[in-house]
Amino acid sequence: MILTVPGMAVEADDPLALRPGRVIGLEGATGLGLTRLGFSMLAGAPPACRVVVVDVRGWICPLAAWEVGIDPERLAVVRCDDAARWPRVVAALLDGVKAIYAEVPHGVREAMLRRLGAKVRAREATVILRPLAGRLPSGVAYLRVQVDRVVWAGVGKGHGRLDNRTLILELSGKGAAGRRMVMEVEDDGAHPVRLVSRLAAPEAGRAAG
Repeated sequence: MILTVPGMAVEADDPLALRPGRVIGLEGATGLGLTRLGFSMLAGAPPACRVVVVDVRGWICPLAAWEVGIDPERLAVVRCDDAARWPRVVAALLDGVKAIYAEVPHGVREAMLRRLGAKVRAREATVILRPLAGRLPSGVAYLRVQVDRVVWAGVGKGHGRLDNRTLILELSGKGAAGRRMVMEVEDDGAHPVRLVSRLAAPEAGRAAG
């Protein structure tokens, strides 16, 4: 069954859907489309829910969130690039907001991330964490989403018109039922990110010999 929600078409049991009390980690290099993916996921929050984006780099444009279906009236952008203050800022937001997309600056201590994870569960909120360097500590994210590769369509031999890009995502953690899962989402740059396929990757076998 396919459900249509603002920002993304998802299956009823889609692991990318927002669920209370969970942290989702988006990991990958800058420029792979993870910000738009995170915004598309955030757009799936209940209509009455206020959503917050925590901007570390200072270059997130609210228009990018509006394009994927987030209502401007319920969106707030908070800028904080100080690794020491960042955990306190996100913790304070959790006292009144149920859906947050937050870039994670380099230098945030593991213990602080684990405390935030505990508060997310206690407040029954959903937080999408986008580390700008490295990975989230093991166990912080209920679902870990990594970009395996990006496939561009419409360009060949160094020239042509870009039509869209497809992100090949690898999902892992409890949110992926404890197994590695592969998903494809399509992004044409002008419309919400769209889920195009989903399949469970085979379990790794043991090497013989």
